[in-house]
Amino acid sequence: MRHRKAGIKLNRTPSHREAMFRNMVTSLFKYERIRTTGAKAKELRRWADHIITLAKRGDLHARRQALAIVREKDVVHKLFENADERFGAVSGGYTRIVKLGRRPGDAAPISMVELIVSEDTKKKKKKKKKAKSEAAPQKAAKPEAAPEAKEEKAAVKAEAADKDKASKEEKPAAKGGAKKEAKADAAKDAEKKETAEAKKEAQPKKEAKSTSKTKAAAKKEELADTDEKKSTPKDEGK
Repeated sequence: MRHRKAGIKLNRTPSHREAMFRNMVTSLFKYERIRTTGAKAKELRRWADHIITLAKRGDLHARRQALAIVREKDVVHKLFENADERFGAVSGGYTRIVKLGRRPGDAAPISMVELIVSEDTKKKKKKKKKAKSEAAPQKAAKPEAAPEAKEEKAAVKAEAADKDKASKEEKPAAKGGAKKEAKADAAKDAEKKETAEAKKEAQPKKEAKSTSKTKAAAKKEELADTDEKKSTPKDEGK
């Protein structure tokens, strides 16, 4: 007798069976519904319920236990984040099995396994939709006052545009005057420099002329002295 031996064998080895159900439960939480045979669907429900109870517990140890079964980390993280909102008000019965008929070929019974959405989440979605529909008329009432506001905005924009044009026209004139003043100042500075250089050049010439004049005067005095000396002995002899 198979006491304390849950699950079905499905004519597979334990390793093959475990790998198959790990893949199936990962696909179920990733796509929220899958199609399989009736026997596999009943066994998959047991695996899915176990992982959802771990997600509702939500601690680190439960997360690691779920990661040991589910093959994709993103699927586990998403399940643990949404478990309280989606399955918090329900204690068990997280999946639904819908029979789809027989499979052509071997006539195996086919079923669809899907996750159940609780009624609380549906109510929340309906409330959000109602709030949006109530807010819509308020938004529609705004265009009545819109023309006046548009006219005021247009007038303000026109004034701002006129000011910008006036400022742009004034700026080039101011820039041109400043340039002319700068050119005039530069010309004055150049003239001052030229006059100063001319004065400097003229000073050595003046000094040379003055020195030449002094030398000529000294020569004349010497000549006069020599003439006087020559003339004085002759007078004495007479």
